[in-house]
Amino acid sequence: MRAAAAAGVVHYNSLDWPRGDAWIFTYGSLMWDPGFRHSAAEPALLRGYHRSFCIDSNRYRGTVEAPGLVLGLDPGGACRGIAYCIAAADRSEALEALWQRELRRGVYWPRLLPVTTPRRRRIALAFVANRGHEGYAGRLAMEVAAKRIAACCGERGPNIDYLVNTLRHLEALGVQDHHLLRLMARVRECANPGSEGARDRLANEAGQAAAAGGPKRAGSIVRTPGRGKSGLHREG
Repeated sequence: MRAAAAAGVVHYNSLDWPRGDAWIFTYGSLMWDPGFRHSAAEPALLRGYHRSFCIDSNRYRGTVEAPGLVLGLDPGGACRGIAYCIAAADRSEALEALWQRELRRGVYWPRLLPVTTPRRRRIALAFVANRGHEGYAGRLAMEVAAKRIAACCGERGPNIDYLVNTLRHLEALGVQDHHLLRLMARVRECANPGSEGARDRLANEAGQAAAAGGPKRAGSIVRTPGRGKSGLHREG
């Protein structure tokens, strides 16, 4: 039976961290709004997991009655994202904020996993989908996922915006996620009549992504050191 609460989620001090700085692998909203002080950011490849719209969002991108969808890491394949470095002196503050943001529902598991960056192989924290949680939506048919993303809206705005932001930041990395591009095209087709602005924005994003052509090189630093946007929010 699926667990409904965050009981059993380990504390960050319980993880077997490498000494020194901490690295965080991001693949969804943390890419564009990390919300913690970081000293470096690098494109990163995680093998063994893929990004998937497999997490119900009943507050920030949807409601209890009409939950939206946000990204999680599911087993299989590979995932490209951004690895942020947290200096050792900032680690406790940053991890406390991340635990409050990402793990309050218990729908993610914190895992230390190997990722590859242009400079070297690193061990990074990644938030993996908790497949036993009631908020785990599973592997949805594209039509089902597209209709939910097209229609749902929560406290942080339309679910469509989450998808658009993800694709925009992947494009900046030189990554074309063909599954997400197909999903976006289907979302555009499913967008309800009351979402004219969102639908037009999606059309523009789709055209820009298509015009980009083949993948760009993903070997450069993608963000300057600093702090993410103030005012943390959770995408769940």
